[in-house]
Amino acid sequence: MTTALEEPAEPVRAGWTSALSLANVAIWVGWYGPLQILLARQAEDFAPGTGMSKETLLAWVTGAGAVVSLAANPFFGALSDRTTARWGRRTPWIVAGSAGGALSLLLLAGADGLWVMTLGWCLVQLTLNASFAAVTAAVPDRVPRLQRGMVGGWLGAAQILGAVTGTGLATVAGGIAAGYAACAVFTLAGVLPYVLRHRDLTLAAADRPVWSTRAFLRGFWLSPRRYPDFGWAWLTRFLINFSNALVILYLLYYLRDRLHHHDPEQGVLILTAVNSVTLLATVVVGGAWSDRVGRRKPFVQWSGVLMAAATALLSVWQTWPSAIVAAAVLGVGLGVFMSVDFALMTDVLPKAMDRGKDLGVINVANALPQVVAPALAAPIVTHLGGYRVLYLVAAVIGLAGAVLVRRIRGVA
Repeated sequence: MTTALEEPAEPVRAGWTSALSLANVAIWVGWYGPLQILLARQAEDFAPGTGMSKETLLAWVTGAGAVVSLAANPFFGALSDRTTARWGRRTPWIVAGSAGGALSLLLLAGADGLWVMTLGWCLVQLTLNASFAAVTAAVPDRVPRLQRGMVGGWLGAAQILGAVTGTGLATVAGGIAAGYAACAVFTLAGVLPYVLRHRDLTLAAADRPVWSTRAFLRGFWLSPRRYPDFGWAWLTRFLINFSNALVILYLLYYLRDRLHHHDPEQGVLILTAVNSVTLLATVVVGGAWSDRVGRRKPFVQWSGVLMAAATALLSVWQTWPSAIVAAAVLGVGLGVFMSVDFALMTDVLPKAMDRGKDLGVINVANALPQVVAPALAAPIVTHLGGYRVLYLVAAVIGLAGAVLVRRIRGVA
């Protein structure tokens, strides 16, 4: 057995965690700058003449990208599991994915219509998921179980910092093209400290399984009957992320069309900042507390309940002050959820050889909501009751995810 396949025992140092977190920030900048601001603005520009509303056009583009993400994350995770490069299993994919993501963002910057916009976003999802799959797999490769809540907390903080940074760059850069260019530069530069300063674990060629296309493809199915904890963990993550995706998707339009905010783009930035402050207050603390008490499920369950309550608030009290309160409460719950649920996921992985692939399958629970959310949100907003019904449905879905955490048996 090589070091790459052993269960890690030596605690990671702050420098390693910081560099990996910065790489995570960079990847989320590449996603959230477009998702929060830039794609919505392009949808407004391109919708006239397409026969679609801006909401429907945005739903189609983000949905297409999410479909790509569904396949890309586990696929590249599986490839990184089998990589025997001298630079390690994960590093080549981090570099290639981030470089490809930067180029894809530049393609979006020059988009002149719906089809180039869709192609560019799909390429962003393809390439950045290659990088993200490798970054995520580095945690069970290197971090002992009783340190994963804390490290997961820092990665959760990195995600929200990426969302804030991406939203900020998209807002202040001075235009759509400039916003994409700024996100592209950050996406590439942010991964360099990790790949240049920290040597990756290598997989010996003798430990790589003999190639079989059938076995490779079959490996993406993990039977819930054979691995029930993995199945329940996946489902709970999907439901809570689905609820969150319904909240985020039309946030810009919610502020503009329902709350009539005087500057909806600035409003999105303010809500993101409020959410980030409260998230950062709980994400590392929640993960470290979970490590200390040796329990995961209660933290995941009650954070899910708190997020569902905040989402319901957006339905029953539709004002700008309520949106600020909801953003703050969502941040408290999401901070705990992100750190502890990540640690829980690494605790239910079936095999060391397949960490990247299995985490990729788990990350489908992050991407699939981006596919399903537009399909559900667009008809609700346009025909079935508007934003009040949308956020009530989102709250019920999130609450279901929180309750089902109890079905996981192998983790406390």
